[in-house]
Formats: sequence, C-alpha cells, structure tokens
Amino acid sequence: MFDIGWTEMLVIGIVALIVVGPKDLPVLFRTLGQFVGKAKGMAREFSRAMNDAADETGMKDVAKGLKTATNPINSAMDGVKSAAADLGKFDPESETGKMAADRAEQTKKIQAATARAAADRKMKEAQEAQAAAAKLEAARDADPTPPAKSDT
Repeated sequence: MFDIGWTEMLVIGIVALIVVGPKDLPVLFRTLGQFVGKAKGMAREFSRAMNDAADETGMKDVAKGLKTATNPINSAMDGVKSAAADLGKFDPESETGKMAADRAEQTKKIQAATARAAADRKMKEAQEAQAAAAKLEAARDADPTPPAKSDT
C-alpha cells in the first residue's frame, strides 16, 4: 500500500524506539493497530453500503448487461448455442431431414472407403518390408565370409 520495505520498517522502528521510548512503544503500536483496524472497518462498511445502494437501484443488472455486451466471445457463444439447439429440431420427413440422412449415409461410405484405403496401404507397406527383409537375409546367407571375432 505505502510501498515500504523491510529496511524502511526497521528504520521507522528504531526512530520510534528512540523518540517514544521503550516503555510507551507497545502502547503506541497497540493504538496504531486499533486505528488501522477501525480504518479497515470503515472502508469495509463504505464498500458494503455502496454495493447495497447499487443493488437497490438495479445497477448490478445494468453492469451485467454491459459486461455481456462488451464481451463478444460470450455473446457469440450464446448465439452458437441457440443455433445449435435449433438445428436439432427438424422434421425427418422434410427436405432438411432427407438431406441430413443422405449426408449421414455418404459420411459412412467415405469413412469405410478411407478405412479400406488405410488397410490396403498398411498391407502394401508390410509386404514391401517383408520383401526387403528377405533380400537382406538372402544377401547375408550368400556372403561366405564369417564375421570377425574380437579378443575382448
């Protein structure tokens, strides 16, 4: 609050000890503590009174409305939520319902084709890896020189 560090507090304490004296110093600190406590209590009471006055006049509702209006992300998300809720309410026999069913069927076909293509690709890669391993084994078996032994 006052931006006082430990060194400044130490200097203030030493000066207070010299000026007030060791006998009256605890009384001074007690009185100072009571004063600070009363000041905090008054500030708390003032805050509470201002909040009560704002509640009575409806300022909190206005402030909430302004916060909602100034926060475009929440406003946009509210719009998206309401639009998403409206999307779920359609008649399956309407044109929209028929189009949704067609899209769902096309999606399933695309997913099946993609899965089949991925499986074919993995099978081809596995066959290529087996062919490469077979070549390396054939090359190893064809090499007449045994590996060198080390004296370790």
